[in-house]
Amino acid sequence: MNGREPRIAVVGAGITGLSAAHYLAKACRSDGCRARITLIEASSRPGGKIQTLRRDGCVIERGPDSFLTRKTPILELAEDLGLIPELVPVNPDAPARIVHRGKLHPIPPGMQLGIPTRIGPFLQSGLLSPAGKARALLDLVLPRRGGTEDEALGAFLARRLGSELVERISEPLLAGIYAGKLNEISLMATFPQFRALETRHRSLIRGMAAARGNARPAGGSGPALPDALARAAFLTFRNGLSAMVEALRRELSDIQTIHGEAALNVRRQDGEIRIRLDGGEELAFDAAVIAVPNRRMTAMLADLGKAVRLIDIPYASVANVVLAFRRSDTASRREAGSGFVVPESEGLTITACTITTVKWPHTTPQDLLLVRSYVGKHGDLRGIELTDDELVRAVRHDLAGTLGLTAEPLFAEITRWPDSMPQYPIGHRERVGAFRETLRQRMPGVFAAGAGFDGVGLPDCIAQGRRAAEETMRFLAGSFHGASSLWEAGGR
Repeated sequence: MNGREPRIAVVGAGITGLSAAHYLAKACRSDGCRARITLIEASSRPGGKIQTLRRDGCVIERGPDSFLTRKTPILELAEDLGLIPELVPVNPDAPARIVHRGKLHPIPPGMQLGIPTRIGPFLQSGLLSPAGKARALLDLVLPRRGGTEDEALGAFLARRLGSELVERISEPLLAGIYAGKLNEISLMATFPQFRALETRHRSLIRGMAAARGNARPAGGSGPALPDALARAAFLTFRNGLSAMVEALRRELSDIQTIHGEAALNVRRQDGEIRIRLDGGEELAFDAAVIAVPNRRMTAMLADLGKAVRLIDIPYASVANVVLAFRRSDTASRREAGSGFVVPESEGLTITACTITTVKWPHTTPQDLLLVRSYVGKHGDLRGIELTDDELVRAVRHDLAGTLGLTAEPLFAEITRWPDSMPQYPIGHRERVGAFRETLRQRMPGVFAAGAGFDGVGLPDCIAQGRRAAEETMRFLAGSFHGASSLWEAGGR
């Protein structure tokens, strides 16, 4: 391979794949390497679930609407792209609520990820019965459980805090992140910090209280932010999250891009990685990052045999319905802060609602109210299977009951995401580790990443893309004569 440029494929142009391509290109520029990077995307557009619609003066997110400030990989990428000035903080004066028995209840002050850290406000909340509150506070005296084995997130929280708190608070707050059920998803793959709190502090309540306010300590990693941004729990970009995708497209304009062709098969043969496209062409590379949903990946990597079953996990289908109202028609609606989440026991079609105009005031003209409702979770397709008209009617029915919002919407935007939310089963991290080890041994130079592996949030996916780029540079450094500095340029 001496004397020619290394050839690198990135399969998938969601945020994971785009991030991998960015960090590969950055490493090559820093090193003076002229590697040939090819980005392969089955759809006609990059960005995956990041889709911003700009309509009637509104900034409407069809997919995720923000990211956690304390997770710095996305901030580091934003700094690379010159987007830090475009960051906007979430409205700090409009906390979310929880539906209980058809009414909106404030989340008690001090509640962090469904765990109370301030006893007084927790005891005053109407979300739990006296018995439920007493059971939750038993966490303060219950012994820690030894061992490191994985367990269901719901079972862990119920063991510490009781089933009533889990059903009425934890489930709507946490399960919504994954569109799943707490008793079916892995603790260690979703919230391993809970196990760490139990181990270190014995009590989740004590541990979360000790950690409160220290999510991003002074001097931590990531770019320096103005105080208003640094204090915010969530951030977005002024013109929508697609601003990051658009910046990445500009930054990667000089690499080869193949859109509208899916990669069907990835195999290693004669010292090369061969990728066959659905148009019939087969391309050869020296390394490849595969960043697509797990079900597509298992088909591409069928040559691994039974090992692909390790990442064959279920995905949930979801949808969101955005309704725009004239503000003058909504004066009688009930106060809901930035929105609310819905326990499964409430029996509503929607699982959560964001009052976008309140949560992100910059997104909406002053005379409009923008409301986004979420539908669907793993194992529940009742709302997803409705027609568009039926879905809008069901959402409006739920908004009338919870918000008293009965006005006729000016427009509706419906986005359906079939098989889009990975469900991490118990033992997921170990299964992923075993899969990657098999991949390393049988297809050296192929690296797997994405929401189905190590986290579904945007910062998690960006971190995975960067890590895959670094692993690729390390592999190439060992394969190409004189390429040892490639790894040093790959983010170290």
